Amino acid sequence: MAKIRNSRIIPTILVVVIVIIAIVALISGIRAVFLSGTPSSNKPTDNTQQSLLNTSASNSVSMSVRGPIVADENFHSYKIVVSPTSRQITTYNGYLGTVVEQKSLSNNTAAYEQFVNALNLAKMTAGNQPAEGESDIRGVCATGRLTEFAILSNELPVETLWTSTCSGSQGTLRANDSQLSNLFLAQIPEAKAYARNVSL
Repeated sequence: MAKIRNSRIIPTILVVVIVIIAIVALISGIRAVFLSGTPSSNKPTDNTQQSLLNTSASNSVSMSVRGPIVADENFHSYKIVVSPTSRQITTYNGYLGTVVEQKSLSNNTAAYEQFVNALNLAKMTAGNQPAEGESDIRGVCATGRLTEFAILSNELPVETLWTSTCSGSQGTLRANDSQLSNLFLAQIPEAKAYARNVSL
């Protein structure tokens, strides 16, 4: 009688074990398929790229550059903002941002579309999620130049990435900042003359 029970119990246990293994394998397979497509933190998300390539009138992109942390009188910075309707460069003096010079030009959607696609091909959205404290750039790269690139919607930042000329403060940008800077400067005739006080 015991032998008959054992001969029935053992196959039942084996079937249960096989079913459990099959379920675990199925769940692992599903997770591998669905989670493998999740973007990592150092790759641009589709939403960020879409925001960059969006040519609606409320969207714009900007580059802000500041020089070394020095006396207020000697501190210089500039900002270029490009939208589908305008292009503007503004230079500032001092930490309170006193406007020194400003040049404003009109723009059109076709030109803006070419520009943002060039930024996209230059991987402007390639960056890392900021580590703790990395979003606060006050005092960063005190002896060099710090550059921020931003995608804006209604003048509010959708994404901001930064880098600097200081080796210890690489920032969140993972693209070629010289290539991106040159693309922005090329949007404003004689922009380098405006940026001369910040160039190092």
